[in-house]
Amino acid sequence: MMSSQDNKTELEQRDEDEQTSAASEDNRQGADLGNNEVKSRAVVKYSAAPPPSTYALLQEKTDLKLPPANWLRENAQLGPAGTTVLGSSRKSKPFSSFGMAYDFIDCIGDDVDVVSDSENIKKLLKIPYSKSHVSMAVHRVGGTLLLDDLDIQELFMRSSQTGDWTWLKEFYQRLIDQKWQRKKKSKEHWNEKAILSKFLYYSINSNGVPVTSDTDQTAGDGCGTGSDGPSWPATFTNSSSASEEPAIPKEEQVDTYDFGHVSSIPKEQNLPTLFNEGENSQGLKNDFVRNILWTFEDIHMLVGSNMPIFGGGRYPAVSLRLRDNNKPINVLTGIDYWLDNLMCNVPELVMCFHVNGIVQKYEMIKTEDIPDLENSRFSTRVVKDIAQNILSFLKSNCTKEGHTYWLFKASGSDIVKLYDLTTLCEEAAEEKCQNPFKLPVAVLLYKVASNMILKKSQNGKNYGTIRTLLLNCIKLLDEERHPQIIASAHYMLAELFQLDDVNEEVSDGESLKGGGSEDSYSDEDEEEEDDEDDGCSYSTSSKPQDDSKAVAIIKSVGELSVPEKYKSTHQIRPNYSFPVSQDKEEKCRLVLSYVLKGLKAVDSSIKKESDLPAADPTTPIPLKYEERSQTGAGDVEKEIALLLDRVGPCNEELTVPTRSGMIPGTWQHRVKQQLFLKASKAYYILSDAASNLMKYGRALRYIKLALQCHDAYCSISGGLHPQVLLFHCQCLSLCGDVQLMLAQNASNRAAYLEEYNYQTKDDQEILHCLHRESSCQAFSMATDLATDLEYQLIISRKCYEAAHDLLASGVLKDLGQEQLGQVLKRLGNIRNEMGVFYMNQAAAMQTEKEGERRSVCVAEQELWKKSFSCFEKGMQNFQAISDSVNTSLLLCNIGRLMRICAQAHCVVTSERSRGEFSPEEALYYNKAIEYYQKALKSLGCRDSHPAVWDSVNWELSTTYFTLATLLQDYAPLSRKAQEQIEREVTETMMKSLRYCDLQTESARQPLYQYRAATIHHRLASMYHSCYRNQVGDESIRKQHKAQAEQHYSKAVRLFVNLSDAPCELLRTLLERVAFAEFTMAGQNSNAVKLKTLTGALETMRETRHAFKLIHKELMEQEEKVILTLEDSDKPAEVQGSDGSSSSELNTEEVVKLMGVFEPSFSFLLLQMMKLSTASKRKLSVKEEEQVKAYKNVYSRLLRADKSVPLIQRVSLYLELLDQLNPPTGSEETKSTS
Repeated sequence: MMSSQDNKTELEQRDEDEQTSAASEDNRQGADLGNNEVKSRAVVKYSAAPPPSTYALLQEKTDLKLPPANWLRENAQLGPAGTTVLGSSRKSKPFSSFGMAYDFIDCIGDDVDVVSDSENIKKLLKIPYSKSHVSMAVHRVGGTLLLDDLDIQELFMRSSQTGDWTWLKEFYQRLIDQKWQRKKKSKEHWNEKAILSKFLYYSINSNGVPVTSDTDQTAGDGCGTGSDGPSWPATFTNSSSASEEPAIPKEEQVDTYDFGHVSSIPKEQNLPTLFNEGENSQGLKNDFVRNILWTFEDIHMLVGSNMPIFGGGRYPAVSLRLRDNNKPINVLTGIDYWLDNLMCNVPELVMCFHVNGIVQKYEMIKTEDIPDLENSRFSTRVVKDIAQNILSFLKSNCTKEGHTYWLFKASGSDIVKLYDLTTLCEEAAEEKCQNPFKLPVAVLLYKVASNMILKKSQNGKNYGTIRTLLLNCIKLLDEERHPQIIASAHYMLAELFQLDDVNEEVSDGESLKGGGSEDSYSDEDEEEEDDEDDGCSYSTSSKPQDDSKAVAIIKSVGELSVPEKYKSTHQIRPNYSFPVSQDKEEKCRLVLSYVLKGLKAVDSSIKKESDLPAADPTTPIPLKYEERSQTGAGDVEKEIALLLDRVGPCNEELTVPTRSGMIPGTWQHRVKQQLFLKASKAYYILSDAASNLMKYGRALRYIKLALQCHDAYCSISGGLHPQVLLFHCQCLSLCGDVQLMLAQNASNRAAYLEEYNYQTKDDQEILHCLHRESSCQAFSMATDLATDLEYQLIISRKCYEAAHDLLASGVLKDLGQEQLGQVLKRLGNIRNEMGVFYMNQAAAMQTEKEGERRSVCVAEQELWKKSFSCFEKGMQNFQAISDSVNTSLLLCNIGRLMRICAQAHCVVTSERSRGEFSPEEALYYNKAIEYYQKALKSLGCRDSHPAVWDSVNWELSTTYFTLATLLQDYAPLSRKAQEQIEREVTETMMKSLRYCDLQTESARQPLYQYRAATIHHRLASMYHSCYRNQVGDESIRKQHKAQAEQHYSKAVRLFVNLSDAPCELLRTLLERVAFAEFTMAGQNSNAVKLKTLTGALETMRETRHAFKLIHKELMEQEEKVILTLEDSDKPAEVQGSDGSSSSELNTEEVVKLMGVFEPSFSFLLLQMMKLSTASKRKLSVKEEEQVKAYKNVYSRLLRADKSVPLIQRVSLYLELLDQLNPPTGSEETKSTS
């Protein structure tokens, strides 16, 4: 008896030798065949047949009705052809294209236009020549069409048993207007099949011996009882039976995530069996002998063929055909033979002719000569046009992925119609409408998308295609029956958004390269010239057919022969746009929506056994806003320690079910892990984006959700991958950043609280999914919105410390070096912030008690210690990453802290006045100087960071200046001698002067100039005082005099260069004049006195520059008053007085200085007149004019009205100074330079 044979070999046994069965030594190169009118190239992707062996040339008169000895025995050369051509009129299996597509997933999408059995391809290309019916199912996957034979009669026979498809049966009966019926095949048909089978076995067995006629009878009986057609697969169910072969190849792996598609799951934990692996599902296997990538003109097809190929003849491969000598070859047969040889790259056809089973002769025909055979001539160019038109028609109208289209032509009809069965099914009223193609199509869409994701280098180009494939896959599946594919598909949709890539740009889908198909097999079913279909009878109705349901119609098959008839509507390479928004929040929200749907799919598949009550997704989960005080900060130490406990790496996998009842190691477990992690990443990106927008309340809410997702992930994970730990460190760092920003922007706390408490519906539902696995409280302390500033700073620091401890652990020691540096920098920064916070608190306490007689309290000292400790640890963090700039800034802050400590030790007397400069002040000021010097040393040179260098340099100069000023103004005479104090003041002032950068042009240059001028003025004043009070050693007095003159001169020169210090310039000049007057008082000779007076008067004349600056500012002030009067309705309220205050000019100080200027000026003029007239020698004319000028100025000065406005008095002084000695141009320049 006959038995079904399966010649499909294992995938591992494919090799280059087997692929030579297509008669090409280099299958990758293929060959061009034809009559130069068409281009054909065939590349064998896989072959299960051995290299072709030479066929046996049968002797004339051999009786093919007698079976050979080897008949119906398994033979690799024939494959299933020897048995199936005898057993049944085997048509294409209903899912044969899916079997090829599953095995050669790389080709699906854009590389290949059509995937189908070679018999279906031939049937399509013969439509204009044949009146036989055509019924095919068409599916679109990307740019690829999958074609399968759709046996309507078999479908309806099945529907009568199951009740399915009755809607299609009714629709079909209306369409055809006739009850369908199946026509039984004739006995002659079966006899021809048996003769062909025996001929093939004779051809591989040259010594074949016929057997008795009993065997023949047995074979005939077997033929007669063969099945009438392919058995239709039963409705796909979620069977739990073990499958012999996984629906998705096990060797495929997605290395970017644990479960990327179901193939990565071990067999025993694979998808619930998608298909029954028995006889009903054979069509889902790729059981062709060979799979060929056939390029016909510009059409790329992946075809499955079972045609036996032999060696012999003039070529390394030939096809063998048996013909009845009484029946001439017609056009249909010629096209059939020609296309078979083109697809299999066979260059020659060997024809064996017989009469009533008796061999007559052999004839050899080249493939390119087949179109020119007598009685079967056809144009290859027309066949090419038919192929292009059919493909264009199908691609233009089969536009919806996941839909099942039906291409139908009734027997004897010239009209070809295309229906969308998916739409018709959806429109049907019955509940039990099922499409058996749904699941295979969904799995194929899923596999193609998974394969594209595997190609990381092309991901960006295929995002649009992948997204379309996955969305269509999800639409086809029932969540209750296929939760794993749905959950995995939603995760892959979320993965399409590479949230780490800021400059993400996703292009349209482009074609994928490489790939092919595995094995498939199609019987050689000769189609004769009769117009009847093999097994079914269709007739057209005389009534007009209802075409309203058809998607598209070819009104006449003759149109298919017209070149490029449908070319204009044919888009061979469609693009799928991927909706990419540049808004991060929108992208993350989309990711989270996919994550939520994936989690729901997983949860729906878990049988809940615990008593945990189901959460209501409509009830918001509170985010626990709590008031935190300083007392609560101590609890952070304990609760924050939970962070490391939750994330510590562990090598042991979970062995007990999770909180939701999920079994570790199952697909639900792996999928949920990845979905939790993806959600955590999405919330992290949202938090980072909100932080950049300064929406810190929103940022804290998102980072809280991110850490809650991570907590749930940890609760279902026995051990954490180092990359997951690295991401967790990023979350902790960001949480620290947000808490720090909240602390620094405390004024907007109300707005931040509102942002923090807002929740979307998706967020609520994701939280409920998380709570099925974890309480999500491990990080609650770190993510609460507190009101206490110190608490927030502590939380921030603790987050950074936890991240640092993780990164410094052995697991991440090598992986997280870059991130460790960033965390150390953050740690240094937060410790600096905390140090500044405690330092400012200490300064505030000091300000509250200013002027009171008190000692340093314990609270102040504690704040100093905390501040110093924070600064010191922060320095260590920056030093660990060799950050000299920030190290110097922290040293600078410690210097400021030392100055605050010094100010706190200021002695206040009982009269609430400042006491002597204390030793404690000196100690702390000297410590401050030491830290500032370390800061400069840390920087090395100004070029390393000019701004920081200038800042530290300024602070160091200021500290020296302050120390010297306090020593000078509040000299500790009770402890030190005057001379020692003067020496220390001089040394300290000169050190301050050394750090005054007068050369570099910067914003601080005027400040440095003012500081230098002030130092010289103070030193001059000190030496002036020493000169006045010094008694005894004349050499020391002369030294003091010289030093006073020198410093007065430098001070005047520096003040003159400043346009905003007229009062300081005037004071310095007046002190210099007073110094000259004191010097003159000790002189005896009139000549010497006159010389000193002349110098003093010259100094007095230099005050003209100071008065000009004062006059200018008074004028500007007066203009402002006038403008104010013009704009005001109440002039009386804004009238200014003589001493109107000005932000730029201290008029009270000007009035005081003028009170010194007038008597000093009068005294000089009077003394000059006396000494000039007291001389015994006669005055020259010039000298007389000079004395006359002195008298005139002196007279006007005495008569001056002191009640006039200040600006008029200044104008008078300028006029008098000009009259005294009108300056020349050079002198004017000198005085104002």
